[in-house]
Amino acid sequence: MTPPFATMAPDDFEAGLAALDHAGTRRSRRVVQAIDGARLRVDGQWLLSFSSNDYLGLSQHPAAVEAAQRAAAQYGVGAGASPLVNGHSAAHEALERELADFVGLPRALYFGAGYLANVGVVPALVGRGDAVFSDALNHACLIDGARLARAAIHVYSHNDVALLDRLLGASTARRKLVLTDAVFSMDGDIAPVPQLLDLCERHDALLLIDDAHGFGVLGPQGRGTAAHFGVRSPRLIYMATLGKAAGVAGAFVAGPAAAVEWLLQRSRTYIFATAAPAMIIEALRANLRVIETQSWRREHLGLLNEQLRDGLAGLPWQLLPSSTAIQPIIVGGNQAVLEAAAALRAQGLWVPAIRPPTVPPGLARLRISLSAAHSQADVAQLVTALQAVAAA
Repeated sequence: MTPPFATMAPDDFEAGLAALDHAGTRRSRRVVQAIDGARLRVDGQWLLSFSSNDYLGLSQHPAAVEAAQRAAAQYGVGAGASPLVNGHSAAHEALERELADFVGLPRALYFGAGYLANVGVVPALVGRGDAVFSDALNHACLIDGARLARAAIHVYSHNDVALLDRLLGASTARRKLVLTDAVFSMDGDIAPVPQLLDLCERHDALLLIDDAHGFGVLGPQGRGTAAHFGVRSPRLIYMATLGKAAGVAGAFVAGPAAAVEWLLQRSRTYIFATAAPAMIIEALRANLRVIETQSWRREHLGLLNEQLRDGLAGLPWQLLPSSTAIQPIIVGGNQAVLEAAAALRAQGLWVPAIRPPTVPPGLARLRISLSAAHSQADVAQLVTALQAVAAA
């Protein structure tokens, strides 16, 4: 295994990169020059993209673009300081109120990114002498937040409510915090939030759910996974990102007013980070209204999901069970999934190949992300191409 960069001598970097190449796990960036709906100009080539988390097709919405332009003229393009100095504008204040109202919780706090939110919130909620209970498939930001908290970490098997019950019951920690993705980013399945919340009620624990891939898509009017299940509790801390279905950038955490005030006072990634520009905030406010009023986007996304799954029913690869916009196809080996992604790209389709360490070894996959920006013809094109690549 390649040692951490912190312990590597200068000559070790080339060797480390060569090892990544040999394992098929070295990553590369693509340069996107233009966007037209679900089509991107990538390294000079127009591609039909199934790689984006822009689930509702809002990243190019005219209302958001216009709102950002107006805010740039009013506020400028930078916030100038952290929120607790002078970076918290009237736009930020309004967005936090609107987000709290949207998810039906007393108060919300905006962060510059989902990663910043989780690695700041978890250590603010628990510390030494406390215990964190984390789903085995949680996103890296929840894992890193738990590590930074320096609490005892207990990992339970994916969505294993019975095991979590036993772990919580055996814990003597002064404070207990359960962490879970709401929609798991690589499998597309949904956490059993009602059962998790019931366990937290019985074992005197808090539940933090990361709804990065459910906010805007699940629940009435896209109000998220908690609304999808109809659950409410003072033990629930709700986090969601705003760069996916909301189409812009950032994240927020919502919950009881006192809990959110505590996070404002103790989350280092909030306190010590420059606030997001108001132009970003106003674009979010515009898109939040679109999410609330344009239900056809979620309905269309559901139809595309059914079309895709019906079309891939006979595929020799494993299509994971998912009712969300994330549709993963397990290919297996790193080289095999890279070759499949390259074959799709040769046909003008961008479907990302996901490899370790993002997913376990041997479970490399094509991760299809559907969007309301896709048409039925787009999905039909993808189905035909996948069938051809799988049969080759």
